[in-house]
Amino acid sequence: MLVISRDVGEVITIGDDIQIHVLAVINGVVRFGVSAPREVPVHRTEVYARIKARQAQEPDE
Repeated sequence: MLVISRDVGEVITIGDDIQIHVLAVINGVVRFGVSAPREVPVHRTEVYARIKARQAQEPDE
């Protein structure tokens, strides 16, 4: 895991086409935005876990 510090307005780049923008830090809560191509799914972990659980329940076709 890479751990770095960024200030509001700064950006982290992942590969050639994904960017994490630090939008705000309020009372220790960090707000950030993700810029990625439409074909790259971006989900919060709890949402991703529900998607995977639902997929596991679906019968194979």
